[in-house]
Amino acid sequence: MIGELLFSAGAIARRVDELAAQMRADYAGRVPVFLGVLTTALPFLADLVRAFAGECEIDVIALHRPREGPAIALDRLPQIPLAARDAIVVDGTIDTGMTLHYVLKMLQPLRPASLAVCALLDRPHRRLADVTIAYRGFTVPDVYAVGYGLGYRGRYRELPALYAHAAWPS
Repeated sequence: MIGELLFSAGAIARRVDELAAQMRADYAGRVPVFLGVLTTALPFLADLVRAFAGECEIDVIALHRPREGPAIALDRLPQIPLAARDAIVVDGTIDTGMTLHYVLKMLQPLRPASLAVCALLDRPHRRLADVTIAYRGFTVPDVYAVGYGLGYRGRYRELPALYAHAAWPS
């Protein structure tokens, strides 16, 4: 069940504009590659690169959690060569940081010139892995958020705002 409103569509849009302005300044004169983490980051990624309003490239990476074996597996590496390029990993939520740590480890052999992280939502109090978030949308309490690309069992991703959900997924 959807609970209280965490961030309205307007608040999200304002924060995306602020993040994009910071990135425009940080990457002035360069052409960064934005790497969206499927599928949670898609609306955020699309809004972010439009607000960036500078030359850039866009690609996606895909992850899954196998029933057996490692806790996470990378299904799709970027198709754009990253060697000597500035790359920005764009994700919906950074929680424990374990998934992000794995993603960054998998991207390092591609030899990007720089590798930064942009997260819509951050839960630093749940962090288990030491990861650095260069661009943070919002810090959230220990609630499960849905909307704006974030879903619960495939639902609610289409909502334009972010809401608390009644329970953590099992």
